[in-house]
Amino acid sequence: MKKVKLGPQTLLYPMPAVLVGAQVKGKPNFMTAAWCGIVASTPPAISVALRPARYTLDGISANNTFSVNVPSADLVEKVDYCGIYSGHKVDKSQIFKVDYGKLHTAPLIQECPVNLECQVIHALELGSHILFIGEIIETYVNENCWTDDKADPAKIDPLIYSTVARQYQRLGEVVGRAWEVGKKVKS
Repeated sequence: MKKVKLGPQTLLYPMPAVLVGAQVKGKPNFMTAAWCGIVASTPPAISVALRPARYTLDGISANNTFSVNVPSADLVEKVDYCGIYSGHKVDKSQIFKVDYGKLHTAPLIQECPVNLECQVIHALELGSHILFIGEIIETYVNENCWTDDKADPAKIDPLIYSTVARQYQRLGEVVGRAWEVGKKVKS
C-alpha cells in the first residue's frame, strides 16, 4: 500500500482527553489535555505537555503538584469547555465538585471516574510545550468502575480525542487479549 508523506506530525492514536488540575492563586483550575501518557512504572509516573501560556501551568509551577482526571464520555461538554476557555479569562473553579488528597494542592474532580494525584519530578522545556513528569502519589477509581477487583475501562468510559477530526470518541470493541492473541503468529 502506498503511503502519503505528511512531514512531522503529532499523529498518535488514541490520545486521551484528560483534565489536568492545579491549584492556581488559591482556586482549583482545570484544562483539557490530550498530550498525556504514562512514562514509568517504578515509581509510577505520568507526563503532561502544556503550552507556557496556559493558566494551569502557573499552579503546577508554584506548587509542584497536579492532577490528571480521566473523564467519562458523559462529561464531554465540560471537558471541551475546559479546553476552549482559559483560566486567565474564566473562573473554572466551580465547574466540578472538587476534593483534595494527600498533596492538598492537586484538585481532584469527583465526577471523573479516575483521578491521579501527582508530584512534579521533572519539567522539560521542549519548544512549544513544557513537559511535566509527575510521580503518581495516589490513584483514585470510582467503586462502580470495577469488575473482578480491577478497574474496568468499559465502565470508566474514557474520552479519546481525535486530532485530525477534532472530535471526541469512546473506546471501541475488544479485538484481542493482550499477551495471548500474539501467540497465534509463528515466526
